Amino acid sequence: MNVVSYNIAKKLSSKEIRKRIRLEQYNNHTSGLAANKLQANIVILPNEYSNDFYKFCKLNAKACPLVGQTKLNNPYFETLGDDIDIRSDVPLYNIYKNGNLISSTRNIKEYWNDNFIAFAIGCSFSFEDALLNAGLEIDHITNNKVVPMYRTNIKNKKSGPFNSKMVVSMRIFNKKDIKKIYQVSGNFSYAHGDPIHNGDPKGIGIDDILSPDWGDSPRTKNNDEEYIFWACGVTPQNAIIEAKIPFCITHTPGHMLITDIVENSLHN
Repeated sequence: MNVVSYNIAKKLSSKEIRKRIRLEQYNNHTSGLAANKLQANIVILPNEYSNDFYKFCKLNAKACPLVGQTKLNNPYFETLGDDIDIRSDVPLYNIYKNGNLISSTRNIKEYWNDNFIAFAIGCSFSFEDALLNAGLEIDHITNNKVVPMYRTNIKNKKSGPFNSKMVVSMRIFNKKDIKKIYQVSGNFSYAHGDPIHNGDPKGIGIDDILSPDWGDSPRTKNNDEEYIFWACGVTPQNAIIEAKIPFCITHTPGHMLITDIVENSLHN
């Protein structure tokens, strides 16, 4: 098996990366890959939960901007690119039973059945390329890590069994750049848009910024820097965990579906 490194993956097109992922030659995080192509969080649920989940996304669009869904009895995301098979084209999947993570796997062919519907939810990785183009540095991309993600005290709007609290992702930037960061990321409403908070993490219920719930631990910021928080597409995973859905599948946080959709085509 020809394992593809992160540095090589960064040079590949969206279709080439998905091919490598399908062949299980790449299972690392996807931050910084396929510049200018939409990346998406994935939630796969039995059909009986699909209407409630769809409404949950619409009610909580900042954290759960819905960018696509499959049809019942069809594992292909036909609106998001060429030959995207949700059973194999994500680098790493999480399998949940009754809200408990039971395993992570590189494809879900043995789990798939015709009663599933898959949802694609916009991801903050999609605006990172724009921030980089604006001359900003992003720690987790520079250091080949997964962005830190945290549960907060921000309540979501309830739909059926789905409720819980919002999850956020965090990046550290210089205070002088905050206005620019709001302006740049604000153009990407399908990818969470502008930040929901900056400053003291405890203001949104995060007690220990160095211990994220998902992703890698960040460094401590300097005095001229600030913690900046965006709504995160792991929010529905948190809702699924708390709803204790009997069986569902998601991407592993940081390991996204890379689509063929050009980010600029989805600007506000």
